Amino acid sequence: MIEHGPTPKDFRQALLDSDDSLLVLRPPQAAARPAPGQPGVVSDYVPALPDIFIAVRGDGSVLAFNGHVDLGTGIRTALGQLVAEELDAELGRVSVMLGHTEAAPNQGPTIASSTIQISAMPLRRAAAQARAWLLARAAQRLGVAEEAVAVADGAFFCPAEPGRRLGYAELLAGERVRLEVAAEFPLKPASAHKLVGRSTPRVDIPAKATGALTFVHDMRLPGMLHGRVVRPPYAGIDCGDFVGRSLVKVDRDSVRGLPGLVDVVVIGDFVGVVAEREEQAIAAMKALKVEWRLPALPALDDVEAAIRAIPAVRRPLREEGDTDAALAAAPAVLARSYVWPYQMHGSIGPSCALADYREGGLTVWSGTQNPHMLRVDLARLLQVDEGGIEVVRMEAAGCYGRNCADDVGADAALLSRAVGRPVRVQLSREQEHAWEPKGAGQLMDVKGAVDAAGNLAAYDFVARYPSNDAPLLALLLTGALDPAPRMLEMGDRTAVPPYAYPNMRIACDDVPAIVRAGWLRGVSALPNSFAHDSFIDELAVAAGADRVEFRLRHLPDSRAADLLRAVAEQAGWQPGCRGSRGTPDADGLLRGRGASYARYVHSKFPGFGAAWSAWIIDLAVDPASGAVTVERLVVGQDTGMMVNPDGVRHQIHGNVLQTLSRMFKEEVRFADGRVAALEWGAYPILGFAEVPPVEVLLMPRQDEPPLGAGESASVPGAAAVANALFDATGLRFRRPPFTRARIGEALAGVCDVVG
Repeated sequence: MIEHGPTPKDFRQALLDSDDSLLVLRPPQAAARPAPGQPGVVSDYVPALPDIFIAVRGDGSVLAFNGHVDLGTGIRTALGQLVAEELDAELGRVSVMLGHTEAAPNQGPTIASSTIQISAMPLRRAAAQARAWLLARAAQRLGVAEEAVAVADGAFFCPAEPGRRLGYAELLAGERVRLEVAAEFPLKPASAHKLVGRSTPRVDIPAKATGALTFVHDMRLPGMLHGRVVRPPYAGIDCGDFVGRSLVKVDRDSVRGLPGLVDVVVIGDFVGVVAEREEQAIAAMKALKVEWRLPALPALDDVEAAIRAIPAVRRPLREEGDTDAALAAAPAVLARSYVWPYQMHGSIGPSCALADYREGGLTVWSGTQNPHMLRVDLARLLQVDEGGIEVVRMEAAGCYGRNCADDVGADAALLSRAVGRPVRVQLSREQEHAWEPKGAGQLMDVKGAVDAAGNLAAYDFVARYPSNDAPLLALLLTGALDPAPRMLEMGDRTAVPPYAYPNMRIACDDVPAIVRAGWLRGVSALPNSFAHDSFIDELAVAAGADRVEFRLRHLPDSRAADLLRAVAEQAGWQPGCRGSRGTPDADGLLRGRGASYARYVHSKFPGFGAAWSAWIIDLAVDPASGAVTVERLVVGQDTGMMVNPDGVRHQIHGNVLQTLSRMFKEEVRFADGRVAALEWGAYPILGFAEVPPVEVLLMPRQDEPPLGAGESASVPGAAAVANALFDATGLRFRRPPFTRARIGEALAGVCDVVG
């Protein structure tokens, strides 16, 4: 961590006022508006101070600022490598500040694996600009042409006179250089890279390992109080007339006299308690008697029926050829439905935040994934100017989408305003599970066929993904925001299959949320690819073709084909191979192999692609119990230029483990229309003993632009598992999760999870 004043805002002002420095800036401007139907918030706020991307200081240090945050993806390290590379500086000289609203530029939400691929570009150009200025000044001081100057480790010199070296201190002495970041600026070619492309240890690990202040849960302020909230009984539901209007009364006498109690705060359906100590706040939360008017909620036991019942707006995405005619002419047509469950982020630590509301403004220390969006929401909630709010981003339990980090920040802000002192709020495990925005359930209806020659003929695909971007909970509970149903156009991620169907009709049925739902790793792309690659596996079997060769025959993207071939070769895929298909091996187990491929295509349709990824998985199934053991897993990825190959490898491992957990275990259960999975026993996740061996294949593409790696390896995983289960059991599984019980029931012929 870099040393700075009380807040990042103070630090930024100090940088702007500093001598002996070179800053690459962006003039104050409003943030870009989100595309219609996409995540994000609208704000006309223009900050008073310019955004700093790069600060080179006379003491030899370099500071870099990016508006995204590190969720365990290692982007702090990778961004530091990019900056050090463009500056020809030692990596140890570079410190990266992420996300703080009063220090880092507003570059939109940290989503869609876009940090290295997109938001790093202004930072790279700023570093290149700084180097160009320093090089020109060094050439002037040395009395030679710029071409005659070499640079290494932050020092400039002439190779003919290596003893004359000019460091940052000499070049910046008495200078106050301010450059506006360029829209375009030449960057180093990959052939000249010395740091980029080299595996580098994560810079954030030492502080975490030694217990330095890193996590928001550990943040403390003088005079700080502790708060807890009491949530309404409509757990996990955030739309409907009852939201914000269900509280009947709060019996303040029920907690009167409790030790340490400072206040009970009630605003609409928002109820919170504040106490001197955390255990006192917990005791008050549990003792407070609250009467609610419990609304009648629609049943959610059958997720497919509930999602099908939502009124939808059909949005055509792509149509090629004559799909109806091709299906009518095909020898046989397959019609399949794939049902994706609601799933949690399942953050290991419940969300926490600390807020300090003062006459002059509000400071919130938060683990939010989207600090600038949170600032806009807090301004709306508190009816204050956005410029008076500072969100200091700290580490927290990860989520890869959105958990309750923003919500608990708003809770802390409301309670701090009520009592006039800093308040720390931490949610309980039950509150986190009940109210975190879920990864949405999803439906994919598919019809398709091969022609008489065994080639792809037609594909008709429709997806439904009920997500509402999960508005800030406090806005809804206090009545500051109308709880009317909201609809995002987010079901179209990777909705177009990667395979060359000559006749194709792709559509999305846009639907409002029925459960509080945001984004979860892979968003709608993972379920859509589950349908695409499960279906083509069925078509390959129907055509009597090898399942990998069939994909390759219909895969027009040469980089995709190269990747799939490389993964098949490493996995030892044998053309025409078949698993047990329901007949146990000599040891009594059913074994199968599954292959899949996908490229994560995201953002407003038609969107753009992140990294390419492919899986081949070998698993064994105990037909007596339904237990599954993953025996081998090969995952390949084409990420283009890899800034930190070890970082990419770590991301692939994380994607694989989370996807296996989601495929074999994770499903949100509902009771009486409310979230019922309120603790780990009701929502199990993959354990250490279940982690399989994972082989990672990284395609060497350093001359290509970098691509997002944070989610891509998740996207093909679901289909790979389902296809391997088919190869082992002879049954098709189209409704994750594939739990031991569901597989056992299917093998016994008493379960309808197969079609």
